[in-house]
This record gives sequence, C-alpha cells and structure tokens, in this order.
Amino acid sequence: MKSIAVYCGANPGTDPVYAAAARALGRLLAQRGMTVVYGGGHVGLMGVIADAALAAGGRVIGVIPQQLVDRELAHAGLTELFVVRNMHERKAMMAELADGFVAMPGGMGTLEELFEMLTWSQLEIHAKPIGVLNVAGFYDQLAQFIAHAASEGFIRAQHRDLMMVESDPEALLARLLASR
Repeated sequence: MKSIAVYCGANPGTDPVYAAAARALGRLLAQRGMTVVYGGGHVGLMGVIADAALAAGGRVIGVIPQQLVDRELAHAGLTELFVVRNMHERKAMMAELADGFVAMPGGMGTLEELFEMLTWSQLEIHAKPIGVLNVAGFYDQLAQFIAHAASEGFIRAQHRDLMMVESDPEALLARLLASR
C-alpha cells in the first residue's frame, strides 16, 4: 500500500483532539512512506493533515474542484494538486490514486465520501481497504447504526465488516495493511 485517501472535515471541529489526530495520522503516513491523497484544501482538518504530512517529509496529493480553487480554498504547498471540474471527478480521481481509504471526523462530505467507497467495495468496483479513525468516539453512533442496519437485514455481515473502525492511527493503519 503506497497511498491512502483521507476524508476529513474542511472545519477543525470543536475539540482540539481532532486536529491532534489529523497531525498524528499525517505524520504516521509520511513516516511510513505513504502518500496522502485528500481533497486539496488548506482549511480545517484537511489542511492540518496535509501540513503534518508535508512537515514530516511526506508526499501529499490534493484533488480539488475548480469551484473551490476559485473560493481560494486550495492548499498552495502540496506535492501535487489536481484541479478537476466537479466533486464527482474529485471522488473518482481520489479513489483511483489511493490504495486504501481513511475517514476522519468530518461533516456531510466526509460521510458521503466514506459511504461511496463502502458502496463501491460492496459492489466490487474496488477491493481497497476502508478505515474509520474514530477520534474521541466521533463515529461510535455510526458504527452502532451500521450494526443495527445489519441486524435488520439491510446490510450483509461481510459488507458491515468492510468498515474497519479504530481509535488509534497506528492500529487502523495496521488493520488496513493486514487486509491487503
């Protein structure tokens, strides 16, 4: 595994623990020689993880729609920055560039990206590992909901298990690597 797409908030969240986790994950990926692929922004957790990986000597690739570049949200110091026409192209390019996926705390966009990769895996469009960094229990209720949907017969057990949840970046990366 050479690259990980990280989905995370364009906002920092209310608890500094989220930014600390983004810094830790960015440093860890850089130290392991893994490229960070992300949404290309300089704001929120997105900017934190990019800056941390770059500061640790890592490679960071951003993929950002022109509309967000026009709003001056693009990170200017990345290893590579791809500017695409829209969010659909962004997600497809990030998926193509990544060998695995990690969702950190974030909002609707993060959830949408996570669920798209889970759905694509379920449909066998890709066979790449998908992890959730459950910082400070951020994703506890989502994991409970997935378990509930499975118990109600809407998600098969093998598909429920596509989403690996860990609270520690090193433990999550170890699971992602072991699943390959």
